[in-house]
Amino acid sequence: MLIDWNHFTPGLSLAGGVLLGLASALFILVNGRILGISGILGGLLIPKAGDVAWRVAFVLGLLAAPMLYAGLRGPWEVRIEAGWGTVVAAGLLVGIGTRYASGCTSGHGVCGLSRLSPRSLVATVSFMAAGFVVVYLVRHALG
Repeated sequence: MLIDWNHFTPGLSLAGGVLLGLASALFILVNGRILGISGILGGLLIPKAGDVAWRVAFVLGLLAAPMLYAGLRGPWEVRIEAGWGTVVAAGLLVGIGTRYASGCTSGHGVCGLSRLSPRSLVATVSFMAAGFVVVYLVRHALG
């Protein structure tokens, strides 16, 4: 295995992980809710009275953050080595998986594991194992 030293950023990755952990902890302390993106988005599909504004604000924040970054640092090159059909199919499969798992990687992997949830441990191990298998198959067995 070769490491691409030009794109190896352990410091930035650690900082991002710390920020994600802090945001998750603050979210549950302030709102009493788990910071799971699929649950937040899912709540917008079947809205409940008084439960929409914070979800919309959260999603707008997710969309505004990269735009703010681009405004401060300038645009960056996005490189996706797949066609639109593959990207759409992958997105649909992830959406279906989060429904079956009753949550996404952020809900289970960040919030669930920090609460020592056995269900989240199983879900996170399953997410990771499936990702490893798919990457291996696509890059080595099929590629």
